[in-house]
Amino acid sequence: MTSISRARGAGLPVAVWAVTRAVVLLCVLRVLVLPGPDVTTDVSVIYQGWFEVLKTGTFPLDDVTWQYPPAAALAVLAPGLLPLDYAPAFYALVLAADAAALALFLRAGRRLGHRPAGAWVWIVGVALLGPTAYARYDLLVTAVAAAALFAAVRRPRVAGALVAFGALLKVWPALLLTGAALRGRRAGALWRSAAGSAAGLTLFFVAAAPGALAFLTFQRDRGTEIESLGALVFHVARHYGWSGQVLLNYGSVEFLGPGVPLVSTLALALSVAALGWLVLWRVHARERTPATLCDAAFTATLLFTTTSRVISPQYMLWLVGLAAVCMTVRGSRQAPAAVLVLLATGVTLLEFPVGFAHVVASDLRGIALLALRNGLLVAASLLACRRLWTSTRGPVRGLPGSVELIAARSAAGDTAAPLTAPTAASHKPATDG
Repeated sequence: MTSISRARGAGLPVAVWAVTRAVVLLCVLRVLVLPGPDVTTDVSVIYQGWFEVLKTGTFPLDDVTWQYPPAAALAVLAPGLLPLDYAPAFYALVLAADAAALALFLRAGRRLGHRPAGAWVWIVGVALLGPTAYARYDLLVTAVAAAALFAAVRRPRVAGALVAFGALLKVWPALLLTGAALRGRRAGALWRSAAGSAAGLTLFFVAAAPGALAFLTFQRDRGTEIESLGALVFHVARHYGWSGQVLLNYGSVEFLGPGVPLVSTLALALSVAALGWLVLWRVHARERTPATLCDAAFTATLLFTTTSRVISPQYMLWLVGLAAVCMTVRGSRQAPAAVLVLLATGVTLLEFPVGFAHVVASDLRGIALLALRNGLLVAASLLACRRLWTSTRGPVRGLPGSVELIAARSAAGDTAAPLTAPTAASHKPATDG
């Protein structure tokens, strides 16, 4: 493919990206105003407040809404490098990260065994979330995660460093290692790089400023966030006399009252069950495909997002980014789940900010929006699990056709290493932000 044909091929997605991002920027700059709460206050009030504290050389030790790993300080401090007011500078940085991610997807889509569909998932998915996509730092984290997955095949050491950096930005990128092989030279390089980078960066932040690990204790007393799967119980219960409250708690709107600790415990139990399923998958998986790493990362993140006691709107960016990576790798079988994630992202915009008053009021419209969005996430999770399981099951000895299939794979020179051991990765509850 010549450079001219490549430029022509990228012309349409770049144009659509530019138009959609112009609309998003107009929203965060308050030129276009959507119904519902102002999503930009997180940047102009909360992030900028943290910025002022971080400039003094300490993490926000007295602010329980600071629930982020230490590298998040870099995302909060970075707008200060630009000659703009804090909020516009933050949006400019997110725009730059968005453009870099698009370039990454377009370039990856031209490789052998890849396709351009991932770039379209990214373009559409971010646009569907609306202004929230640019009013949180999660897009930056997602761009790092996508870069790590694309680098894993050719540059495992770079991929490991990116995974570690992403995990120190917002924890969840540690799940990118869910499907990583445990044996082989490249696998060893990936794991060593991730572990070494994580340890080195953590020590750096601990030495650089007090309070680097304070976020570990700020999740303990949280309730059930009103947009989570478990919150549907209380939305319905309010119509039958439930005596609890809806309050701003730990930086998000949560249910507090009778039964909330039980539902929060059940949500944690579901997350543990999800971890157990992933371990079981690792034990039973017989073969790897070029898409196994991204498919497993997408499935794991989808599972833990869906079962979390907090599902903030910006979490959809994580799923959109990983779905885009899966749709870039031609061998991925996660297309149906990716479509469900895009639909859930569109419903999320209707739920927040557009219909958030209805959600807070637990009226019929609010309950319907939450049930639809969370139902789509549950369906996507189950579908992703099924497809990940079948895609790595491989031929079963003793079944008709198994010998022929193995012989055909050997003749084709397929040397993909099997998955033979469970991952040691564990889940930390997603933090709100």
